[in-house]
Amino acid sequence: MTATPAHRPVPDPVTKAGYVIEFDEDFTGEQLDTARWIPYYLPQWSTRAAAAARHRVSGGNLSLRIESDQPPWAPALDGPMRVSSLQTGLFSGPVGSDIGQHGTHPAARVSQAWENRRLYTPHYGVVEMRARAIADPRCMVALWMIGYEEVPEQSAEICIAEIFGRDVKLDSTAIGMGIHPFDDPALHDDFAQVEVPIDACRFHTYTMEWTPERVSFFIDGHHQRSLRQSPNYPMQLMLNIYEFPDDCREPATAYPKEFIVEYVRGYRPADLPTSHLRGSAAAGD
Repeated sequence: MTATPAHRPVPDPVTKAGYVIEFDEDFTGEQLDTARWIPYYLPQWSTRAAAAARHRVSGGNLSLRIESDQPPWAPALDGPMRVSSLQTGLFSGPVGSDIGQHGTHPAARVSQAWENRRLYTPHYGVVEMRARAIADPRCMVALWMIGYEEVPEQSAEICIAEIFGRDVKLDSTAIGMGIHPFDDPALHDDFAQVEVPIDACRFHTYTMEWTPERVSFFIDGHHQRSLRQSPNYPMQLMLNIYEFPDDCREPATAYPKEFIVEYVRGYRPADLPTSHLRGSAAAGD
């Protein structure tokens, strides 16, 4: 007698049917969990001080901040841009080399030695964030993923949500989402700003489903777009606020500038093994 196969729910990124949570960050307590997050922005191309995130964890929220005394991230590469960022992996080569994640500038060289770390590097699944952006025209906030990049071609980016303050209005916001291939020859660039009828300065939920066949994007449970291509390798999370200063110096009272995040969650397909996790990153550890 042939056994009847067990029923498996159809995967649904909104209800999470067919998925199992494995990264559940709700920012409880008063300290950032450094078993989940590396509190620097691509530090191999910068210095420890300039790449360090300004942040606070309080009341069940993360505040990523740009502060008035914060130095530029890497003036030789990105001018006066300042950034506070968290990431869930770090890979770079020896000092003086051009080996490392997201080294998109031809002059980028590893400035100091860093331990390579993989805290959360999923390969397919669902990633979701609930957050509120900032309407400052000099700022941008984002949740995105990049390849861990042990292999140089495994360098694509999935942008889950990219929100420029200049695009935030009371009744609608243009939100960037899509794929940038960088050095991945299997992918092509497909990125768009989608006008969504929300005020992004209020809390909203941004979701991305990543399968072997496609990548799909949702806001507050509503489908926005799907791309019929997909990176086929582990990727890490990047969560950040940027400031792009202009020639008009702002007073200290304009700071801090904040990106408030209520939670970040990662789900794996129920029929796949646990993603690469370290420390307390796995739900239920």
